[in-house]
Amino acid sequence: MVVINLENPAVRSYMVYSAILALKLLSVSVLTAMNRMARGVFANPEDAKTHPKGKVKFDDPNVERVRRAHLNDLENIPAFWILGALYVATGPAPAWAAWLFRAYTAGRVLHTLVYAVTPLPQPARAIAFFVPYLIMWYMGIQVVLNFATAL
Repeated sequence: MVVINLENPAVRSYMVYSAILALKLLSVSVLTAMNRMARGVFANPEDAKTHPKGKVKFDDPNVERVRRAHLNDLENIPAFWILGALYVATGPAPAWAAWLFRAYTAGRVLHTLVYAVTPLPQPARAIAFFVPYLIMWYMGIQVVLNFATAL
């Protein structure tokens, strides 16, 4: 049986930052919808009919930018949830774990800002992507090293 110690600061930190990332993920889907409404650009004919100037269009650069940022979140945040939960099971130093979770979350928020909200030139988006990406690799490697005897 797995017992989660809710008094463990690393567990609590993981839970807080996981919730922030879930809310961020939900927010970006709303941002996509808002962009579609503002531009009258929709992916489905039935949605386009609800807007006075609505049209079906798949290549609006502003809508696509936000949609791609959302897809990038959908590819990366679930991996964080898995690796972060496994990482907490290794018994990391709470302050270090909190720092990793905080940096990951800040990087993902920054990634959305520089990609979808206020597009900035590279390397801004690359840095905002790779810092959280490397944090996931670090956590994953720590999990494997910690539980390698199970192989």
